[in-house]
Amino acid sequence: MKPLKTSLIRTAGITTAAVVSVLSLNGCSSTIQVRDTIKVQNVSENGDTISVTGQEEVKVTPDMAQIRYSIYTQEDTAALCQETNSKDLSAAIETLKGLGIKEESIQTSSYGLSPIQNWRSDTQEVTGYEMTTDLTVTDIPIDQVGEIISQSVASGVNNIDSVSYFSSNYDACYQDALKGAIAIAQKKAEAIAEASGKSLGSLVHVEEYGYSPDTRYSSYSSIRGTSGAAKMEAGGAIADMAVMPGQVSVEATVLVDFKLAQ
Repeated sequence: MKPLKTSLIRTAGITTAAVVSVLSLNGCSSTIQVRDTIKVQNVSENGDTISVTGQEEVKVTPDMAQIRYSIYTQEDTAALCQETNSKDLSAAIETLKGLGIKEESIQTSSYGLSPIQNWRSDTQEVTGYEMTTDLTVTDIPIDQVGEIISQSVASGVNNIDSVSYFSSNYDACYQDALKGAIAIAQKKAEAIAEASGKSLGSLVHVEEYGYSPDTRYSSYSSIRGTSGAAKMEAGGAIADMAVMPGQVSVEATVLVDFKLAQ
């Protein structure tokens, strides 16, 4: 590949203010953060094509959540440890069902039973057993998260590993972000073409980069070891946890090729 022409290298540093309005559709925020990531990627040898990259970010308010619990049990014997853990797990599941969570949204994801040894003794004697069962709950309406966490803790859950927020409108907002990224790239390409003494022609090629569905989730790790008793107020009333989901970022990046006209 031949090096870029000097005149075009100089124009690549030109900054042009581009304001892109993305409609507020399907819960997408109308406030757009434009990042300074638009740059000249390549100019063809004959000077008739220009490639620019564009990135856009929109914000969307989560309306669903996923909670990962774990139930930890410690007892003198393996049988009693398993029995107690199973009892607490069943109580937690029944509590979730009573709060309207469907069975298909409740998953026991892993189990673990192991001996507790006294490593300070010469014989490393077994002093008890411990067991952990992970419980994942999905498709939780955002306004139920606080109540579900508090009720679950009261029923036997003693570890809240994480709470993840997401939006059911993520895909629609991603489409808006794609449109915004292309519009910004076009504005930059127009400025570069004008500085080069040419005009911008038609769009001839678009590539999408960095699409990651996992980014629709905004996860927060919670304090481990929360006990049911700690969540009980005087008189047995349960205090619902305050939940502040904030917003989830939706980003789109594109590489766009335009023709240049004299």
